[in-house]
Amino acid sequence: MPGTKQSSPVPDDSRERIVAAATMLFAEHGYDGTSIRQIANQVGLNVATVAYHVGSKAELYQEVMRRAFAVEAQHLTRALALFLASAATDAAGAVRTLIGAYLDFCLAHTHIPALWMRRWLSDAAEVIGPEADYAKPQIDTVRQAVRSALPEVAERADLELTVWTVLWMTHGFCCSGVIDADGIRRGPADPAAVARFRAHLEGLVLRELGLGGAR
Repeated sequence: MPGTKQSSPVPDDSRERIVAAATMLFAEHGYDGTSIRQIANQVGLNVATVAYHVGSKAELYQEVMRRAFAVEAQHLTRALALFLASAATDAAGAVRTLIGAYLDFCLAHTHIPALWMRRWLSDAAEVIGPEADYAKPQIDTVRQAVRSALPEVAERADLELTVWTVLWMTHGFCCSGVIDADGIRRGPADPAAVARFRAHLEGLVLRELGLGGAR
């Protein structure tokens, strides 16, 4: 009728809900341990509707990894800008800042280390691409930034393995924590454990780079 307001269509957020649910399930149970039906049940949709919105399970996994990379790349860009701004005047401080930024990112987005840890254990082995498309470019970006800002460090340290060491240790801590003297697991939820791990990681990397290690 003339003058009658037409109600705006409600946006369909099904795709976003599916990707969000898949991200958490893949991180917790792995790609191989998660079915499309589990994802569908999580968001209250049927399997056909999930497939309509995101395609196959492999395509959904690729989207999850692509988004994880996009978030991490954005954070890394900011962290490297801070590193490059101070590396010439305070190399050790700049390295600490870069390591701390990455650790803080992983602590705030624990699903991302979990996704990668599962891949390292051969989860989703049939899905080819994330390492070449996402992991290697990130590692190369950090390595090249350190080489450019601190050429003397690049002469005496294996930067590629140093970056990998930070990844392995940080992801391991965020996913598993450490077992203390009493046999209790201490991880990201324990501020003292985080502080201890942060100091250890910083010292380890600084010594590897020949920049000291003690504050």
